[in-house]
Amino acid sequence: MSIQVNRLADPTVRAFVTAVNSHDKAAFEALLAPGATMSDDGTDRDVADWTDREIFSSNGHMDVESEADGGRVLTVSYRNDAWGEMRTKWRFTVDDGKVTRFETGQA
Repeated sequence: MSIQVNRLADPTVRAFVTAVNSHDKAAFEALLAPGATMSDDGTDRDVADWTDREIFSSNGHMDVESEADGGRVLTVSYRNDAWGEMRTKWRFTVDDGKVTRFETGQA
């Protein structure tokens, strides 16, 4: 059973998931701190390239299964047109309402 996005504990992470699910690239980019970084399955990736390919051009969608660490760690059923559906873990570092780093990978 998934958690409703509006019930996620951390407001910045809640906005991140909302932006992904509504395919709102401008809102998503506004949530990222300057110089924000990310990794996928333990390998650092270029944020703009990865998010364009894995989220925005492939209709990415996050169904949150659980949250931990004040809402900054999510277990998600993630799907997109490129890879289908998979269970993933997302970890967020947030500073002053901006995502400075997120890490994702298979759960």
